[in-house]
Amino acid sequence: MSEWEGVARTLVDERYGVLVGYARLVAGGAADAEDLVQEALISTFSRRRGLGSVPEAEAYVRRAIVSRFLDGARRSSRTKRTALGDTPVAGHADGVDLALDLSTALKRLTPRERACVVLRHLDGLSTLETAGALGIAEGSVKRYLTDGLAKLNAVLGTREDASEHVTVRAHKGGAK
Repeated sequence: MSEWEGVARTLVDERYGVLVGYARLVAGGAADAEDLVQEALISTFSRRRGLGSVPEAEAYVRRAIVSRFLDGARRSSRTKRTALGDTPVAGHADGVDLALDLSTALKRLTPRERACVVLRHLDGLSTLETAGALGIAEGSVKRYLTDGLAKLNAVLGTREDASEHVTVRAHKGGAK
């Protein structure tokens, strides 16, 4: 077995569920999330990239998930427009309900807003790193973050200032 095959096998065996959870936040649905992860894994490992470690491969696959999602959103928006309802989801005290609320609230964001919020606040990337991952200007990331967080605050019934947020690394589970 070559080195890349071992990295790929270990990544799938140990981190597949985390990758699907990450993709679910990005895509907004379980079926779409699994498709995104599969596409990202195929594109990452079909070229036998020189990814020497599982963390390096996971970071690459995460970027591929976001790229695939944005590509699909662009294609979809050209053919049809979908309006999301305006029913607020705030008011749950239970952590599970809050996670469901966040997932529902993220669906209300545009694809770019969602990608910026997930990369910046859940993946812990800086605005500069987020801009690099998405191939857009840092100022654009800041605008998408401002707009996205304002929408999330409105939907979740929170009043958090974007500058006073807590960044959570989804794959490590701790606060930054």
